[in-house]
Amino acid sequence: MENLWKTVTENVGFIVVIAITAAVLFAVAKLGEMWAGVTSSQQMRTKKIVTIGMMSALAFILQIFDFPVPFAPPFYKLDFSEVPVLICSFAMGPVAGVASELLKNVLKVLFRGTTTAFVGDYANFVIGCSFIIPAAILYFKHKTKKTAIIGCVAGTIIIAIFGSLFNAFYLLPAFSKLYGMPLESILEMGHAIFSGFEEFNILTFVALCVAPLNLLKGALVSVIVILIYKPISRILHQV
Repeated sequence: MENLWKTVTENVGFIVVIAITAAVLFAVAKLGEMWAGVTSSQQMRTKKIVTIGMMSALAFILQIFDFPVPFAPPFYKLDFSEVPVLICSFAMGPVAGVASELLKNVLKVLFRGTTTAFVGDYANFVIGCSFIIPAAILYFKHKTKKTAIIGCVAGTIIIAIFGSLFNAFYLLPAFSKLYGMPLESILEMGHAIFSGFEEFNILTFVALCVAPLNLLKGALVSVIVILIYKPISRILHQV
């Protein structure tokens, strides 16, 4: 905990960025709920808090079991923590999904610390929200299996595009600065995997390493949630 507090104090400016981003994402999710016509009674609010807690804890556990992929440097890993977060979003709305995504990463930092000066945890939160928010908004507009699929497809496309651009123009430079690793060294890790490319700039890096990872994650999470959501949603609404 002492090391965590030291990391926080050393990166206070970045912590402020995280707080502002979280507020913006909650606002976007809330506007999405208003557009989709999501309503909530007092009983539903209590149920929502319970569901967020359960799904965040499950997401945190799944996040521990991450694994590398052969087409990206080892600090990019695949996990299935978005499965319970997306289920929470489909069951309780996009605001609950953002809360679950945030709490998942808070639990990760508290119990496992950060090895990326919070950049990786911030990336996981923001890019995860770019997937679950559009998926949940579209599903809540018309709650059918068809709109759930459409929402998941839209979320997968957005996570691939947004995740790539966000990495290229903010996350990778921020990671390089805060972690103290030259950006050229990061790009070289990708170039070592795709050695057939003579020129390997940051856009090549995200196109070959980041976009496929986010597409794969979005697709796998979508398929799993579509297959298991209905029976799980019945249980969640009985809690």
